[in-house]
Amino acid sequence: MAKDFYSILGVTRSSSQDEIKQAYRKLSRELHPDKHPSTGSGQVKKDAEAKFKEVNEAYGVLSDPKKKQAYDQFGSTNGSPFGGGGGQGFGGFGGAGGFDSSQFQGGDLGDLFESFFGGNRGASGRRRNDAGRNAEVEITISLLQAVTGMDQTITINAHVTCGDCKGSGSAEGAKLINCSECGGTGTVQRITNSLFGQIRQSVLCSLCNGSGKLPEKPCKKCRGEGRVMDKKTVTVHVPAGIDHGQTLRVTGEGEAGERGGKSGDLLVRIRVEPDRRFERDGDDVRSSLSLSALDAILGAEVNIDTVHGTVKMTIPAGTQPNQILRVKHKGMPVVNSSRVGDHYVTIDLVVPTKLSRDERRLFEELRKVK
Repeated sequence: MAKDFYSILGVTRSSSQDEIKQAYRKLSRELHPDKHPSTGSGQVKKDAEAKFKEVNEAYGVLSDPKKKQAYDQFGSTNGSPFGGGGGQGFGGFGGAGGFDSSQFQGGDLGDLFESFFGGNRGASGRRRNDAGRNAEVEITISLLQAVTGMDQTITINAHVTCGDCKGSGSAEGAKLINCSECGGTGTVQRITNSLFGQIRQSVLCSLCNGSGKLPEKPCKKCRGEGRVMDKKTVTVHVPAGIDHGQTLRVTGEGEAGERGGKSGDLLVRIRVEPDRRFERDGDDVRSSLSLSALDAILGAEVNIDTVHGTVKMTIPAGTQPNQILRVKHKGMPVVNSSRVGDHYVTIDLVVPTKLSRDERRLFEELRKVK
């Protein structure tokens, strides 16, 4: 016979968690093996250890809300697997003998029962399986298009709502009738063999996908499905600042659902082509500038290309090779905000390999200056 955890702890089903905890602490102190030294045959200590183990087992279930809920739901009465009601297995399932919960001391009883019943909570909790799937597509844009943002028109092959029946799946004038497979309930019974015997489980009807209804006379175009395969055109807004590898979700623009079911979403993966002039670094942009030694020494004002167009930049006197200069707010826009990153320019100092006679004379004179 299975164990009654409430009796073991000396509490009732209406006892609070505090009362359960107090009962457990009291019993664990009384029954702790250290308080029962071996005498004679040692039977006293063995009995105390066995009882101590039962108390811990009972508290492990009743102190855990999820395990306690499963224990209470399947009860210690009416021949349930846990309790002292006659050991008939799961009531209503025609199972084998009683279930000893001690076999599952380390397990989660809530998960255990959910695995047998598949998370299905009956007709009131069932979910229809007629929603459309998400559609996925990849588009390629340039870095400059990522800077400004854009609207992109995309054409995909997907299930779309049937134009003849407007998604109902029924021929014109026909009505919906109860599914012949499930009788209109949306679920069918499935029997599974387990260590408890046979488990009866309610599952969604595969014929009507849980709706319980089917067209009396199916639409000829979609054959009662409420959707057909066709080309679908969608305009997608690509926001300014979008980055390579990001995905846009367009709600409701994926595959149409069956017989008026909810449509899936369109997932648009973004591929940003590399740009030979610029390198993106998060919200910033980097580039390089070839600069003559004379301009680096004396300083200069030059034009540089940015993702926002050409701008003037001041080169300070004494600029060093590989020095990095910043131009504020000329980087990438930050998606869905007014912020903009910066543009960083790395100076590439160019040393001439050939000099004219006059150039050489000037450099020689410059070298003599102390």
